[in-house]
Amino acid sequence: MATTSITRLYGLGLTPGKLRGLQRISNANGTLTMVATDQNSSMISMMKKATKEATGADREPTYAEIADAKVMLSRALAPHCSGLLVDGFYGYASTVSAFAVPPSTGLLIRVEKSGADKNAAGAPCGEVEPGWSVAKIKRCGADAVKLLAQFEPDELDSAERNFAFTQQIYDECIKHDILFLLEPLHFAYKINGVEEAKDKVAARKAKTVIDTAKYLSRYCDIYKAEFPGTFGVESDAQLMDNLKRLNDVCVKPWVLLSAGVDYDKYKKQVEMAMKAGASGILGGRAFWKEFFTYASPADRQKFAETECVRRVQETDAIVKSGTPWFAKYDLTLEELHGIRTTDGWHARYGGGTATKGASGPSDPNAVY
Repeated sequence: MATTSITRLYGLGLTPGKLRGLQRISNANGTLTMVATDQNSSMISMMKKATKEATGADREPTYAEIADAKVMLSRALAPHCSGLLVDGFYGYASTVSAFAVPPSTGLLIRVEKSGADKNAAGAPCGEVEPGWSVAKIKRCGADAVKLLAQFEPDELDSAERNFAFTQQIYDECIKHDILFLLEPLHFAYKINGVEEAKDKVAARKAKTVIDTAKYLSRYCDIYKAEFPGTFGVESDAQLMDNLKRLNDVCVKPWVLLSAGVDYDKYKKQVEMAMKAGASGILGGRAFWKEFFTYASPADRQKFAETECVRRVQETDAIVKSGTPWFAKYDLTLEELHGIRTTDGWHARYGGGTATKGASGPSDPNAVY
């Protein structure tokens, strides 16, 4: 077999830790079918509403109730996806300890705090979950770090802040050699304290999504993009053109988020995105948001194991027609199979050195 130096991968930023992360969260053909259960704020709101409708009690869900819901969803959906995104606060340790995720499914953990402070324009300015870090995510065995960074290129204050925040996490993921998935989101401005109209936000959404990818897609390993436009605002032909433009400007492989839309709408978005060059999806509420409308744990579990699983399996079949992540790097599986290192790579990895004298390797820190 012809071989290629691992230097080619290093030149693309595909170091061993990042490459292993990609392998862990991908399907066998290099596409990505990932499910998110990390949405704390929306889950809490849904659970609070369901409790009030079922019992009349207006109360916040307990920590244990939230953790149980996350474990239940993870146990039902993890066997049917290539990667599962969880949060550190409620989800990761309980999910892993409960054996809710099979060994074949990769795990991503979000690093950002839920509900960050906003500036005068209503722009969220991201920050790390208190007590959490990229180093801890790496230490506890996850395969990838996920960062949400709400981003509007034309809101200059938050754009500058969140750009710097993204670069900070990107650099930390390089330092710890762990895969980094970036999720930018558009948002509505506030002008003199009043949030702008939804139609105005929708009118600029496609431009925001595409321009944001120009700014940020090089500062990650997998780019999680919004759908660039809105059904009913732009025609399908225009939306398809938007998706192709998004694909062209994305420096790294990209996947489509769901943004809480209904499943049937998300399914159509996924079909269009795969045709435009996307490598997969990372969807959450589109798969499971009705889960919290059921009053009893038994009914929730039944919904998760039937309808939620059906949606993920159906979407997975569509995703597998997408573009493998390695194709975005102009690589093939055959080329990857031929990658090899040279003597002493382990000592050079991470900035070390290795020399070889007449009697053999002389690196004092090496083990042979």
